[in-house]
Amino acid sequence: MVNLHRTALATCVAAGMLTGCAGLSETQQRALTGTAGGAAGGAVLGAIGGNAGLGAAAGAGAGLVGGLLYDYYKKSEQKSYQQGYQAGRSGG
Repeated sequence: MVNLHRTALATCVAAGMLTGCAGLSETQQRALTGTAGGAAGGAVLGAIGGNAGLGAAAGAGAGLVGGLLYDYYKKSEQKSYQQGYQAGRSGG
């Protein structure tokens, strides 16, 4: 019964996070996703090592940096695509 409650709680939290992201920019969404994923992974690894809180904090920091780097990559990719598209349209 306890596992059912935990599953229901996790589902509600996940649904809340997804609907809460509706008004965020792409950069904010990627930063939040990276931070949350990093914190979750860090907490698991930290729990194995004996300190879930420290693992979550380190994972959140790494996830934030990863999310922002991914955002930079996607924006650069989109900019390159637009430049190529414009060059193709102008015949140059």
